[in-house]
Amino acid sequence: MHMLELSRRGALAGGVAALALPSTQVLAQTAARQGPPPAIGAPERTRRIAALQERMRRIGIGALVIESGPALDYFTGVQWHRSERPTACVIPADGAAIIVTPFFEKPSVSESLQLPLAIRPWQEDESPYPLVADVVKSRRADRLPIAFEETTRAFIVDGVRKLLPAAPLADGAALVRPLRMRKSPAELALMQYASDLTIEALRQTHAEVKLGETNRDIAARFERIVAGLGGSDTWALVLIDEAAALPHGSGRPQVVKRGSVVLMDCGCAVHGYQSDISRSFVFGAAPTSDQRKVWSQVRQGQAIAFAAAKVGAPAGSVDDAVRRQYEAWGYGPRYALPGLSHRTGHGIGMEGHEPVNLVHGEMTPLAPGMCFSNEPGLYLPGKFGIRLEDCFHMTPTGPAWFSVPPPSIDQPFG
Repeated sequence: MHMLELSRRGALAGGVAALALPSTQVLAQTAARQGPPPAIGAPERTRRIAALQERMRRIGIGALVIESGPALDYFTGVQWHRSERPTACVIPADGAAIIVTPFFEKPSVSESLQLPLAIRPWQEDESPYPLVADVVKSRRADRLPIAFEETTRAFIVDGVRKLLPAAPLADGAALVRPLRMRKSPAELALMQYASDLTIEALRQTHAEVKLGETNRDIAARFERIVAGLGGSDTWALVLIDEAAALPHGSGRPQVVKRGSVVLMDCGCAVHGYQSDISRSFVFGAAPTSDQRKVWSQVRQGQAIAFAAAKVGAPAGSVDDAVRRQYEAWGYGPRYALPGLSHRTGHGIGMEGHEPVNLVHGEMTPLAPGMCFSNEPGLYLPGKFGIRLEDCFHMTPTGPAWFSVPPPSIDQPFG
């Protein structure tokens, strides 16, 4: 049975029943033996561009400009950095897309391009924007609104628009987001594999934590272990005691003591698709009553979020459901501390943080294929914080875990 199917079965309840699944250690070991799923190939990217163009024609947009970054990779496979020299793709509503890049970068850009697209280079003493404008005009797309992918830098937008003054500006997010938010089975399989590697690396890292070592020691160990398992783009945020009450950390020295709360927020990528998992545990001593209570409340918060994630429900309603319970326990109100000072979750895929978020006021309906983190931490300034984070994806019948939350503070890794 495929490990993705194993993860789905029995997980929809989101509570203790989900823990009847095979252990994440078994899943990770199985994954390591089988090797990673294949990377996204040219056929899927071709389907993505076709779906994009169909949407452009339906909305009435003439062309979309995408500069280097995750969106360019998503549609073309081109993996290229951003600099003052733009590399971009122009996708018209009709006809083939075209890549624009500096002449001396063309061989390097071509290496990751997966589709048979023409590449139009520009020289160092030239501007790239006439090439973009010429593509738009040659397809008669300048008679319609022109869209830019939402992360495209302002100087590129300005450079193109000056040459296409008659073309209105359209919302690129309305074109790209609906496609990228809903992951295909191939994307889900890559995210599942990345999650399995991360869980196994977290388990091994936890087993080697020592009295007196620093948060940086622990983070470095995790990164070594997950890289050895096959993950790339590894990262680790480790916070100890009072620093754990600061969701994104502190630069102050942090050392493991007996009874310390250790919060590990870690991840990696597999063929460009991300994991993001957090675990909190108490080192070398029985948890205090406060540590046990807060850990249990966060675990209940995860279960509440999971149960609220229903197909068709507004994404923000998941955050609202958690916050209602936290306020009933005396936290907050809203984002005030002690309590949950950040959103309940974020989108995830090719980027660790993608639209949309599980945050109050977000009205985007949840739909199959969408992927989110579930991390309703609780933070007590000057004391400690607890964060448990597991990602899930939406199926036609509800959410399914990529990694199953642990059962208790006494079994922080299952």
